[in-house]
Amino acid sequence: MQVLLLGGHGKVALHLTPLLLNRAWNVTSVVRNPDHENEILALGKGRKGKLDVLLSSLEDVKSTTDAQKILDTVSPDYVVWSAGAGGKGGPASTIAIDQDAAKHFLTASFASSRVSKFLMVSYMGSRRTQPSWMPDDQWAGLVRTNTEVLPTYAKAKLEADEYMTALAARRKRDPAASARSFQAINLRPGILTDEPATRNVELGKTPRGRGHVSREDVAIVADQLLARADTEGWYDLVNGDLPVEQAVERVAKEKIDAVEGEDVDGLVKRFFP
Repeated sequence: MQVLLLGGHGKVALHLTPLLLNRAWNVTSVVRNPDHENEILALGKGRKGKLDVLLSSLEDVKSTTDAQKILDTVSPDYVVWSAGAGGKGGPASTIAIDQDAAKHFLTASFASSRVSKFLMVSYMGSRRTQPSWMPDDQWAGLVRTNTEVLPTYAKAKLEADEYMTALAARRKRDPAASARSFQAINLRPGILTDEPATRNVELGKTPRGRGHVSREDVAIVADQLLARADTEGWYDLVNGDLPVEQAVERVAKEKIDAVEGEDVDGLVKRFFP
């Protein structure tokens, strides 16, 4: 398998890269800064898969055509979005990358005859409606982050997530498109930490809206979600008590989807009137 990893120098992506390579998958890691190329290539030493670096700025992806050019260069089977402006460059950069470039890659990937999986690393607060399983105080914390702490980021991520959800729902309703398998996976971690992996998580729906999760555990979960043919939808993620393997097995078998409570029909009508 060929994986296109967007945002390859991000902390989650740096943990994820060797995991994907260990599956004997080939990875093309997209980074903006040439100074990071050697650091990333070092992750491929001794691995089963082949690692390449593609130097490209996601802020320059201004259209679906721009995204398509990168897909044409890499010819991926799977696309992983682990990119973000990271607060650098101000609100304009956040909108350009976290929202606009993400949507362009989603459009190109869903239209591709080769791409069969798209995993988006988002965040748990990226939703409009308080989920039924989350207490008021936990939801209030997420709302405060969205409105007071990181409003531009929250807006950009929500737009990209909702667009992805609408694309996936529309595809399922189209007999011609749904005849070919496509997994749209939205992985939504809580507050990220740089602690070592615990390999114990709470995945799918969690009442702990302000829960923490290590970036390494996010990467481990992403790797395992990508390795299965039965994962799709929204998966909230915090560190918890269940071993990763069991948590992933549970959400897949029980078809757990944290998009529950959101107006998916409304999203399809909004994006594809």
